[in-house]
Amino acid sequence: MSRRPGTCLRCCLVVFAVVSAFCVSGPALYWKFNKGFRRLPATSPSCTPCICDCPPPLSLFAIAPGLLNLSVTGCGRDDPDMKEEVEKQFVDLLTEEMKLQETVGQERTYHMNITFGEARRVASQYQREAEKCNVATETCEQARERAEALMIKERKVTSSWERRARQLGWDGE
Repeated sequence: MSRRPGTCLRCCLVVFAVVSAFCVSGPALYWKFNKGFRRLPATSPSCTPCICDCPPPLSLFAIAPGLLNLSVTGCGRDDPDMKEEVEKQFVDLLTEEMKLQETVGQERTYHMNITFGEARRVASQYQREAEKCNVATETCEQARERAEALMIKERKVTSSWERRARQLGWDGE
């Protein structure tokens, strides 16, 4: 019996869906049936409600009344000495922050200048190497042209000597 590939794929998907559904809902059903079966026997006594005379839990306000007002915006507002001290600290903090930013900026500038100088030095070195390569290439090209001219001249001389030798009866090899 031949099956089409689509039928096999559908069967696999159905099996996968059933297994997935069982894996998802299986534990919940297990605990539901397990609790239900434990309550069925008549031998277990029913639980009576607990009676306790516990005091109500303490609120946060009762424990620490100052914790609920966490806003510090009004702190020291009426005290002129405190206000001056807070402002002085704020100005000092701003001054320190500006000095720190200036120091960081100077360090960045210093490192940038060092990096830039190093890049210029390396670029100059590469430029010199490139010029050396260009000079060597030109020299080689001139030597090749001279060798080519000498070769042409040598072929002419060889050709003339060969012509004379044939006129005098030489057969060649």
